[in-house]
Amino acid sequence: MSDDLFTELEKRVVSLINVVDELKLENVRLKNENDRLAAEKVGLKSRIDAILKKLEGV
Repeated sequence: MSDDLFTELEKRVVSLINVVDELKLENVRLKNENDRLAAEKVGLKSRIDAILKKLEGV
């Protein structure tokens, strides 16, 4: 009986380790996406500011 409990516990621990590894990979992917979007935001802000300055001159 105790062997069954240890086997079940081991399966759960392995499963949790796999979930943690997947979450770490997802976290890296999301950080990269966030960095990309932040850079895109800066670029768009610069373009909008340039357009607004041109409109002020009209």
